[in-house]
Amino acid sequence: MRVLGVDPGLTRCGVGVVEGVAGRPLTMLGVGVVRTPADADLGHRLVAVEQGLEQWLDEYRPEFVAVERVFSQHNVRTVMGTAQASAVALLCASRRGIPVALHTPSEVKAAVTGSGRADKAQVGAMVTRLLRLDAPPKPADAADALALAICHIWRAPAQNRLQQAAALHASRTAPRATPARTAASKASGRRTPTAPIPSSNPSPNPSKGRTA
Repeated sequence: MRVLGVDPGLTRCGVGVVEGVAGRPLTMLGVGVVRTPADADLGHRLVAVEQGLEQWLDEYRPEFVAVERVFSQHNVRTVMGTAQASAVALLCASRRGIPVALHTPSEVKAAVTGSGRADKAQVGAMVTRLLRLDAPPKPADAADALALAICHIWRAPAQNRLQQAAALHASRTAPRATPARTAASKASGRRTPTAPIPSSNPSPNPSKGRTA
């Protein structure tokens, strides 16, 4: 499984590609950051993020894209930029038909470090250890992108089993539709009584007597 992790942001959008399967050693194929100037027009910055992500998609051809789920923060300006960059990542992947998964920061931290409250330094240290790197990726956005990819690889099998179980349960509990008999089908199944057919030989008139 090859996953592109995206830590969305307008100024720095972290990207990282990890390959492997759950339960086996993982391999980092690439890591970096898509940057945009803070003083540029918003539209131009979003285009720059799109172009940067498209280059990563062209080069690494991931099977899945994992994006951090955006949560409300006190800094509205920051969360708006994060949400806009996240939408660009969703657009780029969906346009190519690549499945996209959203993971919360707590899910990623818990998957990588075992604690949903781990700080960025702990996440970076565990990413370095899991991917057998010489040093933590810099900046932290890049390490977070790798953590997203690792999280998806480890959680995907469990999520697939849950989805399959839910689909199976829904199919078993869904009421089975029985074909209703229409009025026409009911009528066709009944035999309609027919009037007796008059005889071609008329019976003798009882009012006439016998002649001598």
